[in-house]
This record gives sequence, C-alpha cells and structure tokens, in this order.
Amino acid sequence: MSSSAYSLSSAIPSDGFQVTKGEPVIGGLHGEIHHFFCPHCMSWMFTRPPGMDWFVNLRPTMLDDARWFRPFIETFTSEKLPWASTPAVHSYEGFPPFEAYESLTKEFAEKAGTFFT
Repeated sequence: MSSSAYSLSSAIPSDGFQVTKGEPVIGGLHGEIHHFFCPHCMSWMFTRPPGMDWFVNLRPTMLDDARWFRPFIETFTSEKLPWASTPAVHSYEGFPPFEAYESLTKEFAEKAGTFFT
C-alpha cells in the first residue's frame, strides 16, 4: 500500500511508463493535478503533473519489487515526523528552488548507479 510516514515518488519518462492492467481513476482533488489511484483499494499509484507531460511521478511502492529504490531528494521536511529519516542526499523544507533543479538532475545522472542497486 502507499500510505506511510513517507510519500515516495520517482519521476520517470512518460515514454517508459504504461499501465498494463486495469484502469486507474482520478482520486483526491479533481483539479489541475491528476493523481491516479487503484479503483479497487484507492492506493495512490502515480501523478501526471500538468504542463509536464514528459514525465510521470510513479509511487515506487506500486512496483512488484521496489528494493532498488533509494531516495535522492526529500522535500517538505518542515512537515516530517521527528523520528522519520531517509538516506536522501538532499533535503528541503519545501520543494527545491527552481534554479536548483538543473544541478540536482545533473548530480543524480552522475551518481545514478549508487541509487539503483
């Protein structure tokens, strides 16, 4: 299931993403951002950010085997539980500033082998 002290997501290219079974439904807020859920258990599966159709935010907990996934960035640490910790390399109280995304993406690409085991 997807509920916990963490809300994990992994940005993956849209071209490499396909729902292979079932038909997810839009859940939660039915606004500009579309969060897709399992129609049976209502677990949050993925998000398609508006205006950014080149990637999908996938919930790694929805994968058959998510043991390879390790967080690179943690966001909204201003709201995290005092005992919650991750091995993320970078932490932000909210989202990273827009100007940080280019260097974060470059660093992730350079170190990707250390995050996927």
